[in-house]
Amino acid sequence: MTFVTPEIAWAPLAPILIVLVAASAAILIEAFIRTPATRRIVQLAVALIALVGALGTAAVQWALLEGAGTVVMDGMITVDRQALAWQSMILVFGVLGMILFAARTRAGEEAFTPLGSTAPGSIEETLARRKGLQLTEVFPLGLFAVGGMMLFTSVTDYIFLFVALEVFSLPLYILVALSRRRRLLSQEGALKYFLLGAFSSAIFLFGAALVYGATAHTSYSAVAYAMELGGANDALLVTGAVLIVAGLLFKIGAVPFHSWTPDAYQGAPTPVTAFMAAATKAAATAALLRIMYTSLHPLEWELSWLFWAAAIASMALGTVLALVQTDVKRMLAYSSVAHAGFILVAFAGLEGEALSALPFYLLAYGLASIGAFAVVTQVRERTEDGSVGAEAVRLGQWAGLGKRSPLLAGAMSLFLLSFAGIPLTAGFVGKFEAFSAAIAGGGWPLVLIAVIASAVAAFFYVRLVVLMFLTDVPDGAEDDIAVEDSPLARLVIWVTAVATVLLGILPAGVLGLFEDAAVLLVSLGA
Repeated sequence: MTFVTPEIAWAPLAPILIVLVAASAAILIEAFIRTPATRRIVQLAVALIALVGALGTAAVQWALLEGAGTVVMDGMITVDRQALAWQSMILVFGVLGMILFAARTRAGEEAFTPLGSTAPGSIEETLARRKGLQLTEVFPLGLFAVGGMMLFTSVTDYIFLFVALEVFSLPLYILVALSRRRRLLSQEGALKYFLLGAFSSAIFLFGAALVYGATAHTSYSAVAYAMELGGANDALLVTGAVLIVAGLLFKIGAVPFHSWTPDAYQGAPTPVTAFMAAATKAAATAALLRIMYTSLHPLEWELSWLFWAAAIASMALGTVLALVQTDVKRMLAYSSVAHAGFILVAFAGLEGEALSALPFYLLAYGLASIGAFAVVTQVRERTEDGSVGAEAVRLGQWAGLGKRSPLLAGAMSLFLLSFAGIPLTAGFVGKFEAFSAAIAGGGWPLVLIAVIASAVAAFFYVRLVVLMFLTDVPDGAEDDIAVEDSPLARLVIWVTAVATVLLGILPAGVLGLFEDAAVLLVSLGA
């Protein structure tokens, strides 16, 4: 018996490899650099160099790409412009997320606990804090998450997609549990995220097994080919397809797979929440797009009820529950559930317009999400001894923020207006593109519901704006809130704010790039 070594074209995988190799090197850095302060600087530098380098490599690949793209590893990975567009977006979110990971308060406090392996409030944790220990493992964990998400956007095999799903999910489960403040809430959110994530992974894998049982294939294109031949067992195939889509709806945070969202968003360190809100939704949407357009499109009629039901339920439930929240992070979490519904609206009819509309929508939503959570890191409670404490997340604590810090409150208002889809913001263009794709596919009833949901959702966004600018600070509470001015967090806020405005006023260039990327290369390796 002879073993033939498979030939793998490594060059098309360069952006993903750069990130994953850097993540592996960052693990070694943890072992060899003993000084926490030096290690933190080196880890941040490695992470940023790797992410920017991967972004530059992806841009070069985009420029040099011949034809529709490249099929790698016998059809298990496809690198086309659609994949490169999503990868570039995730890398941008990764850069902003890493900068936010490194941000500190005036007192030098970072967002992560100094010793994640200990119980909240334990003596060991207190001693670690006094000794100035720092949890720099968050940078390699973030890199692994980014690498897994990039892989997620270009995989064209169901079993390999499961591997990519775990590569980016496992680091996120850990990161959610590492909050420096409100440790029990953080661990509770991480546990719920992990348990429900494992459940959704099992659902996805069971669906892939059923699809394999019906078609004897796990490749996207081979499954589609088997369905077109009509030789597959329909009941088995449809059941498997429904389970696969359900597993991905969990990552998007759509109803009824959303229950992890508010707890994980609220409990996680806010920089992790920002990165997770933007990048996870983008990666899951990219994978769902590729699966529906290259593999499960013959089942469009059988699966349409699932998309319509999930979209309507997400928009309705997310909007209604966001209205009654008194915690800013939970309000943004339920807002993300509503936005999951807006994303699914674009899947109506599986029209080609969705391939360019959804990347723009996710870019606009991701930038606003990172910016909004970056603002949350800057508004903090003041403790009884006058020092700066945890983030001020109760809505009432944001009263009068416009007078304390007009620029910060103005940036937060801009992000909220973008979420609401107000003209001259990126969110308006994103919603316009997504809804146009749905109308082209005959989904006008969905669009009607989405417009109503957007109008209702505007209430809780505007409520926070009114609270910041038109409500005075309660008597006697003038010194209860401290506004931080972390340079790194402010850099993220201003970059995302400028991008939100530019994409709202001059979206043509980015829209043109995404229209060029609206071609999915179907693997011929089946």
